[in-house]
Amino acid sequence: MDFNSTVKGSALEGFYPSGWDFEKIDGLIDEPAKITERQPFWNDAFAPVPCGSLSDFETFMGHEIAMQIRLAAERNEKIAFILPVGPMGMYRWVVYFLREWNVGCGHVHTFNMDEWADGEGNTLSPDNPGSFQYAMEQALFNPLGELTVPTDQRNFATRGNLPTYPAKIAALKAEGAKLVLVYGIGRMCHIAFWEPTFAADFDTAQEWEQAPFRLGAKIHPITVEQNALTSFKSRTTLVPCRANTIGPGIFLKADYAIGGADGTLGRGMQWQGMSLWMTLRYGKTPWVTSSYIPTLPGKLFFLEELAGPLVAECN
Repeated sequence: MDFNSTVKGSALEGFYPSGWDFEKIDGLIDEPAKITERQPFWNDAFAPVPCGSLSDFETFMGHEIAMQIRLAAERNEKIAFILPVGPMGMYRWVVYFLREWNVGCGHVHTFNMDEWADGEGNTLSPDNPGSFQYAMEQALFNPLGELTVPTDQRNFATRGNLPTYPAKIAALKAEGAKLVLVYGIGRMCHIAFWEPTFAADFDTAQEWEQAPFRLGAKIHPITVEQNALTSFKSRTTLVPCRANTIGPGIFLKADYAIGGADGTLGRGMQWQGMSLWMTLRYGKTPWVTSSYIPTLPGKLFFLEELAGPLVAECN
């Protein structure tokens, strides 16, 4: 017995995105050593990078981000980043490398990809410890000190500011700025809070690919629980059920992407292994948002443990 043989008539029938083929998903899982084998739909400049430990993962990812900032400074060019709150450990290393190299961020423009919101797109105050703006200031902007990104070049996904993202990013790219997407992969294979269930709202993949953002988007129940476990000490009652988020019309315009998958929980438990395999193997479809990631140039850093073996185990 398994999910596919028992789901019909169960409480989970119809719960997951209607476009998910669970027979196909189950068939994607392979031997751990094969997870980096190149697939036909991958961009030639895309590479998954296995990391043996969380410390390696955070250091490598932080170095990759810092190096993009440094290279742009050396070219005397502006650079724009789409930034997540999750994963977060790499920001300590971004700060370390930039301070070690004495590279300032006057040429850097940042766009946080999402923020908790209500149904109207109103967000938490910036000084609320649960807000993504607060998290970014504590993890990246404040520790950079005199080298930090200028305040007026930091963008957060508020009701008033998120709709300005497309024009601001387009203007920066018109000036020659490189757009770098930094991202994590959700349990539901979302990028930012762009859930795969949103695919049902579009007639074609082309329309989906052009959607720039949503205010007060409905996030999936599993996304709520993911955040309850990873960010709110299991306290579901603290997790908002909506968020403002960028969409594929923004993140697919990235010139380079730096991703991270570090979803392990200890004692052999994890939540991100299947999502990682789906990202790398499902094939491009709006029903699996992260399936577009391998079509972009860049690196996806992941903990080797996530590759598996993904088998039943009592913990």
